[in-house]
Amino acid sequence: MFALAVTCSITAYLRARRSRGVVRLVPEIPAVPDAPAGLRAANARLRELLTQRDAEIAVLREQLSGLQSQVADLAARVASNSRNSSRPPSSDGLAKPAPKSLRGKSGRKPGRPKGQPGATMQLSDHPDKTVRHRPARCGCCGKSLKRAAVTAVERRQVIDIPPVKAATTEHQLLTLVCGCGCETKAQAPGGVTAPVQYGPRIMGTGIYLWHGQFLSRDRACQALSELFGCAPSPGALAAAARKTAGLLAPALAAITRYLVSAEVVHFDETGFRTAGKLAWVHSASWGKFALLTVHAKRGKDGMKAAGVLPSFAGIAVHDAWAPYDTFDNVAGHALCGAHVLRELVAVTETGTDLDKTWAQQAIDALLALNEAAVAARAAGRGAIDAKLLAEHEAWYRKAAETGIALSAARQGKLQQKRHALATRMKDREADYLRFARDLRVPFSNNAAEQAIRMSKLRIKISGCMRSMAGAEEFCAIRSYLATAARHGIPALDVLTSAFQGRPWIPETG
Repeated sequence: MFALAVTCSITAYLRARRSRGVVRLVPEIPAVPDAPAGLRAANARLRELLTQRDAEIAVLREQLSGLQSQVADLAARVASNSRNSSRPPSSDGLAKPAPKSLRGKSGRKPGRPKGQPGATMQLSDHPDKTVRHRPARCGCCGKSLKRAAVTAVERRQVIDIPPVKAATTEHQLLTLVCGCGCETKAQAPGGVTAPVQYGPRIMGTGIYLWHGQFLSRDRACQALSELFGCAPSPGALAAAARKTAGLLAPALAAITRYLVSAEVVHFDETGFRTAGKLAWVHSASWGKFALLTVHAKRGKDGMKAAGVLPSFAGIAVHDAWAPYDTFDNVAGHALCGAHVLRELVAVTETGTDLDKTWAQQAIDALLALNEAAVAARAAGRGAIDAKLLAEHEAWYRKAAETGIALSAARQGKLQQKRHALATRMKDREADYLRFARDLRVPFSNNAAEQAIRMSKLRIKISGCMRSMAGAEEFCAIRSYLATAARHGIPALDVLTSAFQGRPWIPETG
């Protein structure tokens, strides 16, 4: 009865509020009747409303979870930089990330180590020119020192470039008449084919400024004019570069043969704007040899056209770009450790505490193995300690397995990326740890990125290439110059000889 009285009083209160125009707090709840049947119907309605509310709450929670995942993904994109992703350093803009080395502190202070000899410019024993400076009068009494004896000499040397001006050499081809009445004209020296032309050193210097130091073609010609007093036209310089690139075929063939026969080779590719479209520069390098080629495709077609991977039977070092794995003729693949470290760093910066733990464990294992491999090579050993190898391989493996378990739900893009990373680390453990099991293999693919970086620098300084033919000439000349530089041969010398039809060909034996 008490419950019924309370119910009736509540009903009366609600009716009074309605009569005064007050909005009900829960308008869906029907008036509670006095009869038990009515109460049961009201309870059923309430249960229906509660079920509907729970369903709406579940939908809202799902939406909230999706929004939180999107916010985390956007935050990770904002925090993405060249240190924790594959983005190039140029994409960081002015807000560059603070340096954060994964190697840890070495304990060494900045500057030259104590006790290590310094380096400074040394006096030459054979100067090109000597100028003697004599004081005119005594600094004490003012008498003339014209006939005074020299008691000491202090030597000071200035290294400078004398004024340089292009010299014109005239070749006169004489025609002589023999006693038999036949006239014979002298043959022109090699390379002298026109009444007036620029010599190989001028053109070699122009090509060096254009494709070696990445001045624009017009600025390279302007530099020649201001430095040497001669100004080849941009068209003449372009023709010289085209001629030089065409003469480099024997050198490029030698570079390709060496890389095909090498035990280990670095491979990489990067975008190269050409003729208003995105083309791709492919690099293959190892030791003192580097080959750059350009192709319209980034994947297998471009790699095949480069001419190294289709015939290569060694270990290919590269990133996780899938087309590299389609070449089954190689002895094995080695995935870049620097790339996976950047991916793991991103997990430590954007993940949960558990995510940070497994990612940091993998980072520590990889760095420890790399340190052991470097020490083993320095000591002349053929392998790292077996116990240390097994220990850190196990840490790496457990980290990958933990990452897979924690991201198994794959809710949101971040979890999907982490799951893909951990799965790849587990599935391709042999390729990621090949550097520790075979000391011929380097830890990272940085050498390939260094070889290919000059093409990006060219685009940033002087803009995109206007034609595919021009891009091919650039890659041929850059391959030639990069290989010569690794052999310690000056660029200007090899360009001059190439323009004369005598390109330097590296020894591959």
